[in-house]
Amino acid sequence: MKLDTICVQTGYEPKNGEARVLPIYQSTTYKYSSTQEVGDLFDLKSDGFFYTRLANPTCEAPEKKLAALEGGVGCMMTASGQSASLIAILNIAGAGDHILCAATVYGGTFNLFNVTLRKVGIDFTFVDPNAPIEELRREIRPNTKAVFGESVANPALVVLDIEKFAALAHENGIPLIVDNTFPTPINCRPIEWGADIVVHSTSKYLDGHAVALGGAIIDSGRFDWAASGKFPEFTTPDESYHGIVYTEHFGSAAFIAKARVQMMRDLGAAPAPMNGFLLNMGMETLHLRMERHCANALAVAKYLEANENVEWVEFPGLESSRYHALAQKYMPGGSCGVISFAVKGGRDKAVKFMDSLKLAAIVVHVADLRTSVLHPASSTHRQLSEEQLVECGVHPGQIRMSVGIEDVEDIIADLEQAFRKIQ
Repeated sequence: MKLDTICVQTGYEPKNGEARVLPIYQSTTYKYSSTQEVGDLFDLKSDGFFYTRLANPTCEAPEKKLAALEGGVGCMMTASGQSASLIAILNIAGAGDHILCAATVYGGTFNLFNVTLRKVGIDFTFVDPNAPIEELRREIRPNTKAVFGESVANPALVVLDIEKFAALAHENGIPLIVDNTFPTPINCRPIEWGADIVVHSTSKYLDGHAVALGGAIIDSGRFDWAASGKFPEFTTPDESYHGIVYTEHFGSAAFIAKARVQMMRDLGAAPAPMNGFLLNMGMETLHLRMERHCANALAVAKYLEANENVEWVEFPGLESSRYHALAQKYMPGGSCGVISFAVKGGRDKAVKFMDSLKLAAIVVHVADLRTSVLHPASSTHRQLSEEQLVECGVHPGQIRMSVGIEDVEDIIADLEQAFRKIQ
């Protein structure tokens, strides 16, 4: 099936006489007829549901849908995008290990890696994603366990050269993890370009309505954990499951299986069934919304680029963007609906401009159907030093605008009236 049809049809298939719309299984537990059946579930000898922390029928539907959209062998929902990134790393790295990460990642991800995971002994090196591969190779260590980046960085809108980072990872026998939140699989499918693991904050475009927190991890099934020789946690017995070996028992789905039965079992960052229901409903119109988001954002970006009050605009869809060529390669149908720009006059003028907007709301969120703005340096990236802000591509006067699916003429009219008030 094509992606548009997958959005609508995949994940839940009702049988004769069953509810046409995905039901909400608002239950923490499930009934079985015998002790043996439950024991087989705990021993991973059979599939099924026994506790919603590990799996739930409602959440399973969007997991199947997202795995199909990204082209992976399996998917696991999490309670948030942060927990998706956390589990993706902890599933393959521990104290004494090292991760190479693009410096332009979202501020929350940067803090998770640079502060919290350092406390548990995982080291991180943050690199310029635009650096040549020869320079990046020098940052790989014997204990490096993964390479991490965002397909389109939040909020710098740096487009990751996925093939370059995949080559870097694979020549060192380690996986590439890509956060694909902004373009979504409608516009970019990192697995097709060499990514091994994909993560999402489903709270953004996938949900689309800003109603449900969530995250997701998708396993490509293509990385050979055994051949790498660097991941004994996949190739040696797990005594907490009576000596099961994940690569032998689950084959190509070893990563996502371990993430669920070991990491989710112990960390408990499980999604609520209601959030699974809302995510599934949001993804049913994902293909339609992304088309409108991208078209509106391109029109707004062109308007801003021609506006004398604007110092600079960054949007991969603009021909003037230094990332335009990469965007055309990896996401020719459009990147996302997010624009970064700076109002002339610095932070004070930027704040006055934002406070003058009427249609566009100031919210600590991005990528839902309503147009919104935010000042990253004083909000999402507030904890970063001036040096770290520069590394992440965040500037003091920068405004992150998430263009919604309203009529684009109304969005531009709102911008125009706000510009008049700061002149």
